[in-house]
Amino acid sequence: QVQLVESGGGLVQAGGSLRLSCAVSGSIFSIDAMGWYRQAPGKQRELVASISSGGSTNYADSVKGRFTISRDNAKKRVYLQMNSLKPEDTAVYYCKREPWNWGQGTQVTVSS
Repeated sequence: QVQLVESGGGLVQAGGSLRLSCAVSGSIFSIDAMGWYRQAPGKQRELVASISSGGSTNYADSVKGRFTISRDNAKKRVYLQMNSLKPEDTAVYYCKREPWNWGQGTQVTVSS
């Protein structure tokens, strides 16, 4: 059974940084494509960043240059480094093992 557990969310002031972590169990992981998604109140869930098994990355335009996705196959973890945070980044952030395994989410709140 595949499980994903996110951590690292919290409250931060605008301009600050947070690092999200997602621990994966029950899968080989090294061959998995992984993604970070977010959902703000009243909005649809959206892709923030993704990383392939080979390390290729993709970012939403709204976070390019500020967020970095990375993975550690030995630890079976995927990370999202978030810098220069803005109030509009406030959302619940979800880790996903493509195509259909989700974590429970972690809240990120950015105050102005």
